[in-house]
Amino acid sequence: MPAEPAIAKPALAPAPSAPTTARLIVHFIESIKNVLETMAGITVTVGAPTLKAEPVPAYDVSGIIGFSGEFIGSMVVSFEQFAARTIVKAFSGSDPPIDSSDFADAVGELANMIAGSAKKSFGGTTSITVPSVIIGRGHTIARLHDVPCIVIPCHTSTGDFAVEVNIKPQKPGGAAGN
Repeated sequence: MPAEPAIAKPALAPAPSAPTTARLIVHFIESIKNVLETMAGITVTVGAPTLKAEPVPAYDVSGIIGFSGEFIGSMVVSFEQFAARTIVKAFSGSDPPIDSSDFADAVGELANMIAGSAKKSFGGTTSITVPSVIIGRGHTIARLHDVPCIVIPCHTSTGDFAVEVNIKPQKPGGAAGN
């Protein structure tokens, strides 16, 4: 039997110095699972990340974290109202009314933990903001226009939520990079 012809293997491209958005998304997925399991005892099933065009979050309760430094942009954790209440109860050990500052603080802290855990893997010096929380149907969140927003759909036994990531590397000297 004749020998098979050798197939040339493509040369591997060098890894980029700054992580790509796709690589960063992996860190957010790991962070989502770890934070919810560790802090609330809730198992999360993560769906396939998708691109998002519209600025309206998927659900009614949103915790927002901004990024600055070597990476800029934002992360939004958007919960169905029932899921938010149930997850907050599991996380905080109490059942604050949805219109209370304790409820908003708990949602903000969950967003803070997810963003903070993910940012550890970015390398370099990236900072996150104090969380903001918006409660109400149909709110809009301003995003970076030159960067895709990636939505990570999440399902739990208590309901659904999504993590929306809109970040990019910042070039030295303050100019945004792609």
